[in-house]
Amino acid sequence: MDAVDFVNNPLKTVRFGGSVAETLTKYKRGDISDYELLKHQLADPEIKDAQIISWLQEFRSCMTQLTKDHEQLIYTVLRLPWVGRSQAVVEEYMTFLSNLVSAQTVYLCACLKMVVSHFTPKQVSICEGGVEISDTDDEDENLPRNFDQCHQALQLITRYVPATSRFLMPIVQDKFPFITKSSRTLECYVHNLLRMTVYIPSVRRDVLEVIIEKMLKLDVSASRSDIDEAEENAVQRLRAEEQSEEGLFDMDEDVAAGQPSSSTVTAHPVAQRLDTLMAVMMAYIKDVCHHNGALHVDRTKDLYRDLLSVFDKLILPTHASCHVQYTLFYLCSFRMALAEAFLDHLWKILQSPSQPAVLRQAAAGYLGSFLARAKFIPVLTVRACLDLLLSWIHRYIDSQDSGGKQAFCDISLHGPFYSACQAAFYTLIFRHRAMLESNMKKGLEYLQSLNLERVVMCQLNPLKVCLPSVTSMFAAITRKYQVVFCYTIIERNNRQMLSVVRSSAGGDCVSTNTNPLDSFFPFDPYLLKRSGQLVEPLYQVWEELADMEVAPAKTDTQRSREDEDDFLCGETPQGDGIVGMTPSSYDSNLRSPSSVGSPPFIFQKALTSANMDVTH
Repeated sequence: MDAVDFVNNPLKTVRFGGSVAETLTKYKRGDISDYELLKHQLADPEIKDAQIISWLQEFRSCMTQLTKDHEQLIYTVLRLPWVGRSQAVVEEYMTFLSNLVSAQTVYLCACLKMVVSHFTPKQVSICEGGVEISDTDDEDENLPRNFDQCHQALQLITRYVPATSRFLMPIVQDKFPFITKSSRTLECYVHNLLRMTVYIPSVRRDVLEVIIEKMLKLDVSASRSDIDEAEENAVQRLRAEEQSEEGLFDMDEDVAAGQPSSSTVTAHPVAQRLDTLMAVMMAYIKDVCHHNGALHVDRTKDLYRDLLSVFDKLILPTHASCHVQYTLFYLCSFRMALAEAFLDHLWKILQSPSQPAVLRQAAAGYLGSFLARAKFIPVLTVRACLDLLLSWIHRYIDSQDSGGKQAFCDISLHGPFYSACQAAFYTLIFRHRAMLESNMKKGLEYLQSLNLERVVMCQLNPLKVCLPSVTSMFAAITRKYQVVFCYTIIERNNRQMLSVVRSSAGGDCVSTNTNPLDSFFPFDPYLLKRSGQLVEPLYQVWEELADMEVAPAKTDTQRSREDEDDFLCGETPQGDGIVGMTPSSYDSNLRSPSSVGSPPFIFQKALTSANMDVTH
């Protein structure tokens, strides 16, 4: 008998004990021998397709008897290896799941756990040196089909139990792989969570929150200096290997040509995992926001609202994250209205007295960094934001002057003010050329209208607490265009010992602290290679100002780093070794997992009886 006949004749199987109905009847009488035998047979790792189909059909015939008293038996059935089996097994198992959650909702969570557990490659045991190691089968070429079957099952459950979403999120969070797992495992799980939001849109915000929380843990575990060091070591190793093998195996060149280039793989292991997840997230954002190559405005707005909510809850309060915030940067590049909405949101946080000072200062950092680095923001928008910033700064100075007391430099009292000043200075450093190049006269008139001299000269003395690199570059630019002369104040600040003041992070700090604001610029250069291909065309790199003299505050160490992208190198908390964007060919159709694909926005179910709307 061939395999097809065997599957089509499920009754021709070897089994022990009576039918499921008879076994349940005996169990009710107290005879558990057949009951235990049934569980043993169901747990057989060598169980055949025909056996699975036969058992499932019998279970369906007595579904009303499968109360909570039989949960151990049901748990055994849910552990049956149905994923990746023949189509007959998959269809029978789907039918069983439908009947089970309809008749016995007590097993809903168990069914959901079973489905979600298949969102990663299956565990396999590897024996190395006599030691058995558990790992995932990342190279399973059947993964896309297996994942399809899991999503079909989850859609079925959702159709029969509309309240599924209420029970799903705790399970999703609990089953999330440890961030130390392989990139492939994390990639598959995140991909499947995002795919799940297509047909269960009510959980999208919660799913994004779970994913971004894990990504932030990876992000803060891989500092810029660590990533740079790993890249430098990788380049040195590659050069050493090339020198040792040069000319020996010319035939290997053709083989190597078909393998991934090291220039597209991030060397730092933690950063590499983050890079993979960032690529999945950006592919998802692109797929959701576009339909047939055109931007779908309503879907884009909905996704923006969800991401902004997660930004407020998780990203904004996280100090010195390097890359996760680029999810919003990328989304805002799709439509100018989104970028303006994001800027407006940051502005409202900055100027709100009801917000904690640390969040107001973080919002100022995001505002300045976004204006400086986003190529897609036009000069008119930059000017409008600077007008708002400087107006608020001047009103703040007015309030201090009218208070009757002499204002003085105190970060704990005026932290948001100093952060706003630094954001304005930073924006001008990056965008002054764009303001002046079209019409120098009008550009200079605009800069003078900002009354920067009053800001610099005020008793609060913002130049004293801004990052030295920002201060020196701002001074050089404003001197060149004769907008304001800062060097007298800078020299006076350098001579005077800064009073001991409270840092916004707590504790005391003295004049030797070059970053008393604990500030960082969240859109500093993007160092992840794979996902960075999407960021690179949107990103404004630092262009060296060769035609002007920078203040002496620049150290010899900084001068020696001529190849660095950012003039802030070494001064932001995570800024040691900041490098520029790695040149790479930009692929506008960059795909998330190569063997899985980015989550399709419209997910077709195998069971045509369900008619689900996935466009909202």
